[in-house]
Amino acid sequence: MTNERSADLSTNSRVKPKRRASWTRTIIAWHWISSAISLVGMLLFAITGITLNHASQIESKPVTETFTTELPQELQTLISTQKHEGTAALHDDVTSWLRVQFSRSIGARNVEWSEHEVYVSIPGPGSDAWLAIDLESGNVEYEQTRRGWVSYLNDLHKGRNTGETWKWFLDLFAVATLVFCLTGLLLLAKHAKRRHMTWPLVALGLVAPLLVVILLIH
Repeated sequence: MTNERSADLSTNSRVKPKRRASWTRTIIAWHWISSAISLVGMLLFAITGITLNHASQIESKPVTETFTTELPQELQTLISTQKHEGTAALHDDVTSWLRVQFSRSIGARNVEWSEHEVYVSIPGPGSDAWLAIDLESGNVEYEQTRRGWVSYLNDLHKGRNTGETWKWFLDLFAVATLVFCLTGLLLLAKHAKRRHMTWPLVALGLVAPLLVVILLIH
């Protein structure tokens, strides 16, 4: 009986380290995979965090372009029909023709109908644009203002006028970053006994921003 108990204890003593080693390998795998996925995104967000914080100090020269043209008669008739029906967006034939004329994508955007005009607001990251169509003459005016690459990247950081696809990417990036941070915390906990400054540095990362918020932000 004593020999069996000794054998069981010996087996358990071997199994536990193996389980811990397997768990550690799993954490390390998730840590490096999540870091690889989120690396470029974290660099982008860190850089744009600096540019956003100093937006007033970074000079930019907005560039405005204006284009004019006239709708073909059949498209004018189509838009007049849409106005009476109260549709929310321009017909695909109209947006396709406008894309060819201006080399700009209008997309299925909601339009504002007035008595004499159709107005479409077309904001985008780092830019603002609008399109106006005169319902009587068929004249089309398109204007776009671009504020440069820094403004473009800043808007990507904020998710401003970027569409649903970019918002989904931000959510997935946030999940990958959370996995990276949490697995990093688990690895810190594992090695904390041999690195005595681990928890003081973690505490500093928590306390420092709290002190700034409490004492210096009014």
